[in-house]
Amino acid sequence: MPSPEFFQVLPVSDALKLLDAHWQPQPETESIAAADALDRTLAANIHSPEELPAFRKSTVDGYALRAADTFGASQSLPAFLQVNGELKMGEAPRLSVRAGEALLIHTGGMLPGGADAVVMVEYVQVAGANEIEVLRAVAPGENVIQAGEDVAANSLVLPRGKRLRPQDIGGLLAVGIDRIAVLRSPRVGILSCGDELLPPEAELVPGKVRDINAYTLSALAEKHGAQPIRFGIASDNFADYQRRAAAGFAACDILLLSAGSSVSARDYTRDVIKGLGQPGILQHGLATKPGKPTIIALCDNKPVIGLPGNPVSALLVARQLLPSMIARYLGQALELPRMVRARLSQRVASAAGREDWLAVRLEQDADGELLAQPIFGKSNLIFTLVSADGLLRLPLNTGGFDSGSLVDIVLF
Repeated sequence: MPSPEFFQVLPVSDALKLLDAHWQPQPETESIAAADALDRTLAANIHSPEELPAFRKSTVDGYALRAADTFGASQSLPAFLQVNGELKMGEAPRLSVRAGEALLIHTGGMLPGGADAVVMVEYVQVAGANEIEVLRAVAPGENVIQAGEDVAANSLVLPRGKRLRPQDIGGLLAVGIDRIAVLRSPRVGILSCGDELLPPEAELVPGKVRDINAYTLSALAEKHGAQPIRFGIASDNFADYQRRAAAGFAACDILLLSAGSSVSARDYTRDVIKGLGQPGILQHGLATKPGKPTIIALCDNKPVIGLPGNPVSALLVARQLLPSMIARYLGQALELPRMVRARLSQRVASAAGREDWLAVRLEQDADGELLAQPIFGKSNLIFTLVSADGLLRLPLNTGGFDSGSLVDIVLF
C-alpha cells in the first residue's frame, strides 16, 4: 500500500531545509599540495610566514634614484644625474644611490639602498655616457612596491572554509606555502537498481537498457566538487539490493539510490533505506516535475537520496538537491547557477501544486534577441536534455508562462 506521507509532497527548498535541520556534516581533512588545490576548501586559516614582497621593487623600467634630486625637474629645466651602473634582475644590489646619482633598473628589480623612487624611462633622456636628464619630478615611493605592501608577515591571507581559486593558489605559493590542509571532498556513492539494467559497455539485448544514471550522477557530483563512487547495479531482489546499499553506504558520505522510488510492490528503496540507520526517511515526495517520487533520508548522519530510475527525472531532481548538499558538507554557500534572460517562443503550462522544469533550446532571432524554444518529450528521453541549452523553471502555482514572456533560463 502507498505510504501516507508520499502524498504530502514538499517543495524542494523545504525538503532541503528539513534535511539541514537534522544533518550535522563532519568532513575529514587531508594534506595536499597547494598547486593541486583548485576548488578545494581550506580546513584551517592560513597565515603568511613571510612578507610579500620580501624587498622593495620597481614597477617600471627606469632609473632608481632619490626623489628629492628630481624636485622641480621639467622638460625645460631637467635634473641632471650621474648613472653609476645597471641593477641586474634576480640579484641583490651591490651598489647604492647617493645624492645626484641614479641606477638603471628593470620592472620587478630590487631597489638599491639610498633610492626611494623610480623614474620611468619615458621621462629620461641620455645626456652623455654616464649621465641622464630627468624631465619630470617623481615623488618618494613613486613606481615602487614597498616590502610587505602586498602581505604582512603573520597576517591572515585566506580564511578557513575558503574555496580556492587560481589566484588563491598563486598567493599561497608566493609566500612559500606549498602544502595545505583541506576538507576531503565528499564521497558521493551511486547505486543503480533494476533487472532491466546493463552496464553501458554491455551488448544490448531485448528488454534491457543501459544504465546511464550512474554516469550522469557521477558527472554531476564531480562538477560540484565531490568524489563520485559507482557501486554497480543491484538486482530487483531485496536481499541483493540491501546488501549492496549497505556496503555502499559504509564507503561514502552521501548515498544516491537510483531505482524505483515510486509506490509499487516491487520498489524496495524505502525498506532498504530504513535498514541503513536512524532517523531514516524524512520526506517521500517532492512538489516538482520531474522527480516527484524522490525520497530524502538521513541515516546515522549520512544523507541518502532515493531517486527515480527514469534518467531524465533522476538527473533533473539531483541537480536541485546534490549541489546544495555538497556545499553544506563543505560549509560553503551554494554557488548560484548561470542564467540568461530570453523570450519564450510559445506558451507553456504548469500544473498547480508543483514546480515544473522544462528543457529549452536557445536561439537568436533576426534582431539578435534571445529566444527560448521549449523541447517537449516524454520524461524518459535523455536526448531531450542532450539537445537542450538550459532549463526553464515554472514556479509553484504559476500556471505557466504565455508566449512572448521574458523568462530566466538556467544554463547547463
